[in-house]
Amino acid sequence: MKVWFLAAMVIALAGTGARAADPRYPDWPCTQAKVPEISLAAVWAGPPLGDVQSKWKDDAKVSALVAKLSARKTPLDEAEKSVKEFLAASASDKTTNAKLLFAGLFDTLNAQRSQVMNGLERVSRKQREAADEIREETLQLQALQGATPRDEAKVEALSNELIWKTRIFEDRHKVVRFVCEVPTSIDHRLFALGRVIQQEME
Repeated sequence: MKVWFLAAMVIALAGTGARAADPRYPDWPCTQAKVPEISLAAVWAGPPLGDVQSKWKDDAKVSALVAKLSARKTPLDEAEKSVKEFLAASASDKTTNAKLLFAGLFDTLNAQRSQVMNGLERVSRKQREAADEIREETLQLQALQGATPRDEAKVEALSNELIWKTRIFEDRHKVVRFVCEVPTSIDHRLFALGRVIQQEME
């Protein structure tokens, strides 16, 4: 009975995921709408970045600070404080440094976001394949259990395999639900740091 319950749960979860996906992005497993990239206009109302957008990597201080600020392990309040301290020490170069810093954050966080989203879609494809395998093996198990004579060793082996596969499926499902929040948290970080940078420029 436990095997049937687990297999039924996997099939139900797989079906829920398929219904929740945006039809434009069939591999997207999250209930949140997929927005492939953050728009610069949505997070930056400061001066145009055109003249510095590709130069931020050439500045060692800016590059190091971008790496620290874009790391999710750095608390947001600590990141905001670091922005203020960096720009307060910039004196006459404040506007240029502010633009360099935001350009670096925009590039880095957008890249992080794309990496997370690509990973989610890879896992989604694996989950679909796993659900198909579980369906197929469930039918095989039903056939084995109804056979005469019944091969108990094969029934037990396939039952154990199904239990193992459904547990892996469930664990992945839980991880996906957690990771689905990451792109939103990256959006929030970029917006918050962009706002602080703009405030410090005024």
